[in-house]
Amino acid sequence: MRHFLIAFALTAAAASAPACAAPADILDANRAASGADAWAGKVTLKTSYAYSGQGMTGKIESVTDLTNGRMVDSYVIGPGTGAQGYDGAHSWAKDASGTVTPQEGGDNHALSVNEVYRRGNLWWNADRGGAAIVDDGEKTDNGGTFEVLTVTPKDGKPFDAWFDVKSHLLSRTVEKQGPQTMTTSLSDYRSFDGAMLAGKTIVSDGDAKYDQTMTLVSASFLPAQDASVFAMPSVTITDFSIAGGAKETTFPFELFNNHIYAKVTINGKGPYTFIFDTGGVNVVTPPLARELALKSEGKMDVHGGGSGSMEAGLTKIGEIGLGRATIKDKLFIVLPLDTMSNTEGFTGGGMVGFETFRRFVTRIDYGANTITLIDPKSFDPKDSGIAVPIKFDGNVPEVAGTYAGVPGTFDIDTGSRAELMLTSPFVAKNNLRPRYTKGVDAVIGWGVGGPSRGFVVRGEPLRIGDIQIADTVTALSTDTKGAQSDDALAGNIGGGILRRFVLTFDYGHNTMYLKPASPLSPDIGAYDRAGLWMNLSADGFTVVDVTPGAPAAAAGLKAGDTIVAVDGTSAKSLMLYNVRKRLRDEAAGTVVTFTVKRDGKNADIPVTLRDLI
Repeated sequence: MRHFLIAFALTAAAASAPACAAPADILDANRAASGADAWAGKVTLKTSYAYSGQGMTGKIESVTDLTNGRMVDSYVIGPGTGAQGYDGAHSWAKDASGTVTPQEGGDNHALSVNEVYRRGNLWWNADRGGAAIVDDGEKTDNGGTFEVLTVTPKDGKPFDAWFDVKSHLLSRTVEKQGPQTMTTSLSDYRSFDGAMLAGKTIVSDGDAKYDQTMTLVSASFLPAQDASVFAMPSVTITDFSIAGGAKETTFPFELFNNHIYAKVTINGKGPYTFIFDTGGVNVVTPPLARELALKSEGKMDVHGGGSGSMEAGLTKIGEIGLGRATIKDKLFIVLPLDTMSNTEGFTGGGMVGFETFRRFVTRIDYGANTITLIDPKSFDPKDSGIAVPIKFDGNVPEVAGTYAGVPGTFDIDTGSRAELMLTSPFVAKNNLRPRYTKGVDAVIGWGVGGPSRGFVVRGEPLRIGDIQIADTVTALSTDTKGAQSDDALAGNIGGGILRRFVLTFDYGHNTMYLKPASPLSPDIGAYDRAGLWMNLSADGFTVVDVTPGAPAAAAGLKAGDTIVAVDGTSAKSLMLYNVRKRLRDEAAGTVVTFTVKRDGKNADIPVTLRDLI
């Protein structure tokens, strides 16, 4: 599951020129319209905004170093507070739980470079701030006419800047941020000490329902600020503990669909079954929120695996219990993960994610099926295995690695059932699809945004640090939206690979440790031999997708069929996970008979399993 952030973007003034003008003329006209010499000698800009959107209100304050490319933003939005900054070299974020983490993964650095470039109006410089600028010509939209430039700052990434041909002021920017394209619209310009600033900023992901509006309340120019204003702050977190002052606590988990599920108490009630997801955040489902009388605030658009999204709110939880550990007073997302119960085969109460892992050193032992939370002050890494550096993109840990010798950045995601999913941009950039003549087009996973699709093959070696993993089940994503369309990533390493190891996450020191698990599951590296994706339904299992040319398709199974029995046993008495496991693990040549309900009639359909990759 991909990460959640209360996202916002702030942009200083800029402009355009007459149709067919050269980029230099467009930007010079923008400078004049924006106050020209009023910006001269200005070194620091402080702004305050009123925020509304996503069903919440709040305020945002920003301080920008206009000459040295540094910034810091702080926000109070609904029940959430936080900050993010860039010190000229490194990005960081203070999340709503209070922890501060370097943000060196994904496209965070490039996006920070872009933001300080725009805020500092570096395109006004004679050398355009070292950016590459391309004229995309004149465009019209909603009755307006705009001159559009594609700007790529040095060490940044491309974004489009739309300048109004009448006012020569910047009207919008369009920028790819992770897997999403964000449009920032600017209007209602006002003069502050002769410098023009947008009085209204709207940030949109394309769905107006979730637009975020920032209204400028105040702006002032300040003298040069000390570097500490923009530096990553040091914080001491005291909201977690282990009973009796113990150094660690260990508790069991169950593995379903390669997902980790363990018991959690909320405000002293439960226990409830939660998924533990390194790629996620702390979540409670709406049914459990109602059961616990938790108030949900806000309506946010949350994206992850798949091309769709879910609407979410925020709530405060007084105490989370995990084994003998407790965490106090935390913000949780209220997200309808319960609607995915048909995909998982049972209903869980929520998710344990980054905010918990960030406080402890977390050890996941796939061999023993245990989770150990360790007080960071007591952690000794000497027996933890091979150390691998990690970086963070929001709350998601990432590692540098190679696939088939091609370098890239990979998410570490215990919330993914797959072994290895390569993003569609990485596949296209490296022309990977033609390398494989054997494989199948199939549903490769199911996330917040619904199903993900790809071409599944027996992959080439994956290397993480000093560890090489061969013969992986590798999915070449064909998604054009969602997490697997992120051009900053090579791929996602999921539970199918991670369960080969004892994983130890030391988020405080940006390090993950890998040690071979024992015992090792005998079905590691196995892939579905039927070519069938089923979800739970009232009468049994509903066939959602059938892989073309696979045994299930050859036998006559179709999407929309309801499986009411497997080898004569009622599907209602079977766990979906165990049926999937059987289709993956049983030998090629095994015949599995599905009793299928179609058009009101039942029929037995035998499927002979065979290797598909």
